[in-house]
Amino acid sequence: MESPKTLQQAIQFFSDYENCRQFMISVRWSDGKVRCPYCGSEKVTYLEKARLYRCYGDHPKQKFSLKIGTVFEDSPIPLEKWLPALWLIVSCKNGISSYEVAAALGITQKSAWFMMHRIRLAMQSGSFVKLGGDGGEVEVDETFIGGKARNMHVSERKRRITGTGTKDKTAVMGILERGGHVRTMVVRNRRKSALQTEVRRHVQAGAALYSDALKSYAGLESEYAHKVIDHAEKYVDGRVHTNGLENFWSLLKRGISGTYVSVEPFHLFRYLDEQTFRYNNRKDADGNKLENADRFQLALSQIVGKRLTYAEVTGKVTPTPF
Repeated sequence: MESPKTLQQAIQFFSDYENCRQFMISVRWSDGKVRCPYCGSEKVTYLEKARLYRCYGDHPKQKFSLKIGTVFEDSPIPLEKWLPALWLIVSCKNGISSYEVAAALGITQKSAWFMMHRIRLAMQSGSFVKLGGDGGEVEVDETFIGGKARNMHVSERKRRITGTGTKDKTAVMGILERGGHVRTMVVRNRRKSALQTEVRRHVQAGAALYSDALKSYAGLESEYAHKVIDHAEKYVDGRVHTNGLENFWSLLKRGISGTYVSVEPFHLFRYLDEQTFRYNNRKDADGNKLENADRFQLALSQIVGKRLTYAEVTGKVTPTPF
């Protein structure tokens, strides 16, 4: 089914539930045949008034919605609002706040905040393929993320700012394959054991590896073609630099400081997933600019098989692995 191309078209298109229904069917079942998520049977009937399907299989849960088995599951918010929300978060370069989404969709800020965390889970993508294979060049760098004190309410500032420098900030690490994708992760600190563990986990042995002069990277030259750029002297030495990751950190911090203002460390990895998704999908395989409609389709294709409850997002229970 053809996707809308602009935000205006998306809002108009998804305001009709029948369009939402047909669109979700095309996303979940490529052949257009709805199947029961519990038993896989195609013998189902659509109950139009209830907006549910009924399966004739012999099992307890015979009725199901198109949200079952996706990040939308058990949400009372209709698809007419979920799909435009997904469009908004994948298309805004510097992110969009829950207050803006709430105002645009006519829901509470709390509901919008929870929706956005669910959508960030859909945007999350992992891979077991290591970076830097076939002669690829890889940059590694780290930075600290923390809300600016001047942007915080006085009570919040007293709770979160207890020292100077990086004391109250969270360390994050980035690994970028030039011409390819970036991977980001929250790390416990910038010590050798933490950083080198992530390098070995994500980068192919023997790859060209570029980092700054942080001593935590010392020793990697035995496994990688590791070269160092000392930022106290210069920022570029031929192919040796970390400017790609510096650009990514700039985009990330601009979004956090300008849009979200302050991010709790507990949720930081979700905001990393959001920015990583947009960065990795800014161009297609041929290097052409990827349109918002394409990013929307990609994010929507990743909603199945993922679930995030309110208890999990607020830290009351451990998230269920998927």
